[in-house]
Amino acid sequence: MKESQYHKTDRPKKVALVHDFLVSYGGAERVLQILASMYPEAPIYTLLQDEAIVKRFFPGCEIRSSFLQSLPEWLRRRYRVLLPLYPVAVETLDLREFDVVISSSGAWSKGIITRLHTKHIAYVHSPMRYAWEGREAYLDESLPWFIPRLLVRLWLSYMRLWDREAADRPDILIANSEYTRDRIENYYRRTSSVIYPPALLLADTNTDTPLPQSDRKHFLVVSRLTRSKKIEPVIEAFNKLGFPLVVVGSGREEVALRRIASQNITFVGKIHDVRLQQYYREARALIFPSEEDFGMAAVEALAAGTPVIAYEYGGIKEILRVGETGEVFRSQTPEVIAEAVKRFLEKEQSGYPIAKLQESVDRFSRKAFEEGIRNAVEKAQEV
Repeated sequence: MKESQYHKTDRPKKVALVHDFLVSYGGAERVLQILASMYPEAPIYTLLQDEAIVKRFFPGCEIRSSFLQSLPEWLRRRYRVLLPLYPVAVETLDLREFDVVISSSGAWSKGIITRLHTKHIAYVHSPMRYAWEGREAYLDESLPWFIPRLLVRLWLSYMRLWDREAADRPDILIANSEYTRDRIENYYRRTSSVIYPPALLLADTNTDTPLPQSDRKHFLVVSRLTRSKKIEPVIEAFNKLGFPLVVVGSGREEVALRRIASQNITFVGKIHDVRLQQYYREARALIFPSEEDFGMAAVEALAAGTPVIAYEYGGIKEILRVGETGEVFRSQTPEVIAEAVKRFLEKEQSGYPIAKLQESVDRFSRKAFEEGIRNAVEKAQEV
C-alpha cells in the first residue's frame, strides 16, 4: 500500500489534550478550559486528577490519568512527594491513536512521547522553574527539612537535563508571553511564537459598568498564597499604610499571613468568578507583587477598569503601561511597595482613565487566542 493511502487528508484529525495536573484551578487550567471547548471530542490526559476539580471545571470531558492516579488517595493528596516519578509518568501516557496533540505545559506535559507522524504543539506557560532559575527557592520553600539538600541538588541537575531533552520533542512551541519566549530560547535553545492566554473574565467584566474611582474602597491581591508569590511584604506594607486590603486565594502560607495581618486586611479564600469580578470592580488597585511569566490577574483587573501596582519584572511589562494603567516597584520589600502605593495615590482620581484601562487589554481576548491556536494546528499539519 502506498504511503499516501496511510495519511488521508480528508478524514477528521484525532486530537488529544495533555495537561500537567488537574488538582487545582488557576491560570493554566483556564487556558485548558478554552482548549477543551475548541476540541470537545478530545480526551484530556493528565498526571493526576482531583474529582472535585474535574467535576466543577471540566464537566463532560473525558479525563485519562497516568498510573499515578492508581496510588492510594493519601499519597495522591501529597503529590509533591511523587515528583521523582513525574518524568516516567508523562512518558508512559499512551497517545498512539492521535494525529494532533496539544499540551498545556508548566513543566511536564511537553515531555510526552508521540508517534513519528503525530504533530505535537506545546503551549508553554513556563520553563520548569525549579530546574532552572528557581531551584534555590524550591529548596527553601517546598523541601522538607529532613531531605538532604545535596541529594536534591543532584536530582535537580538531572531534571535540567530531562527538561532540556523534553523541550526538543514538540514540533511547535508556543509561549504565553514574550518573557516566556525569551526564557525558552535561553534554556531550550529553541524558537517559539507567542499567543497570549485568554482572560476568561475579560468579556463578562467589560460588559459591566465600572465603578468610578471615588466609590472604590479597598486594594486587592489575587494570588496563590505561597512564599514565592511574595504576599508577605504586601501584608507588611499595608499593615503600615492602614488602607483596606482584600486578599483572594489560598495556599500553604495562608495561616502565617493571617497571623501577621492587621485588622484592615481581609482574607476571603477561593471564590467564584462572579464574586471575583465584583472584587475587581470595587478595588482601587490590584497589587501584583511576584515575577510571573504572564499575569492573568493583572489583565482581569485592567478589564474591570482597575489600575495595577506591580513588581516590574516578568510578563507584566507586556501588560502594564507605567503612569497610564498603573505603577511599578523594583524591589519586593514593604517599604518599596508602600512607596509605589503612595505614587498611585497622588494621581488616583485623574491619572488612570477607566476607558484606557479596559482598551489596553483588548488583545488578550478569547477570540485572539483561539485564532492563534487554530493557525498553529494548521501550521503543524503542513510540516
